[in-house]
Amino acid sequence: MSRFAAYVAIDWSGAKGRRHKGIAIAEARGDEAPRLVRPGHVWSREEVLDWLVKRAAKEPTLFGFDFSFAPPFAERGDYLPGEQGVPTDARNFWAYVDMKSPDEDLGAASFLERVHRRHFYFGIADGVKADFVRFRICDARLNDQGGRKTASAYDAIGAAQVAKASFSGMRFLHKIDGKVVIWPMDSLPAEGSAVVEIYTRIYLRNAGMSGKKLRNRVELNQAMAGLGSKPVRLRFEPNDHQTDALVTAAGMRAHAAHPLAFAPPGLTKDLAQTEGWTFGII
Repeated sequence: MSRFAAYVAIDWSGAKGRRHKGIAIAEARGDEAPRLVRPGHVWSREEVLDWLVKRAAKEPTLFGFDFSFAPPFAERGDYLPGEQGVPTDARNFWAYVDMKSPDEDLGAASFLERVHRRHFYFGIADGVKADFVRFRICDARLNDQGGRKTASAYDAIGAAQVAKASFSGMRFLHKIDGKVVIWPMDSLPAEGSAVVEIYTRIYLRNAGMSGKKLRNRVELNQAMAGLGSKPVRLRFEPNDHQTDALVTAAGMRAHAAHPLAFAPPGLTKDLAQTEGWTFGII
């Protein structure tokens, strides 16, 4: 029997503003087809926070968020080398980001654009992009497996950048810290809900749809079949945020059955407290 009653995937957004069309939430329950949660609703990040805390208390649910839970640390022994007063563990770093980000709705653009601008790549005026790009240990493992983890938490330009989403996500994690288990910074308890980091491309690859953005029901259900899930029934053509959430919810459910899902080789206590790990990388 599954440890969790449901698997919920949240396609996140680090965009400026109060509400975000880029946020989509999907749930996979039992052996049922995944479904969208409030399709068509335009979520705020604070609204997601309130919804998650209430939902986590009702039944054991695994929540997945598609942002980096911490910047790379192991490679340089620091998150922001050369800066004074910056914490050296993920949990305190979340609090630091939150304290330094006055942006509305848990945004963190000002943290990147002003507070610690020199650490983030915004374009050719900053110099050579490779000088900014760093990856975590789990990202390097995914690259070695052909998973094509190409975005870095220090890369803040372009459609594929994850910096703004990740740092706003760190503010989110700070707000839920102590209310919901956050893996692997927290050990997974025998019962109750938990939050993990996800990366949709892992589950698309597992589904045999590697490298694709799914934007219609036919492709979506090809991915469902590849993940051993029943087909999703929608009355409309989904956008890529919705398909990402639906595929990831199904992928999380399938991956949770792996005996090493929460004990991946290479995840040390130090990494768990500094960099974290992406659920789905073994």
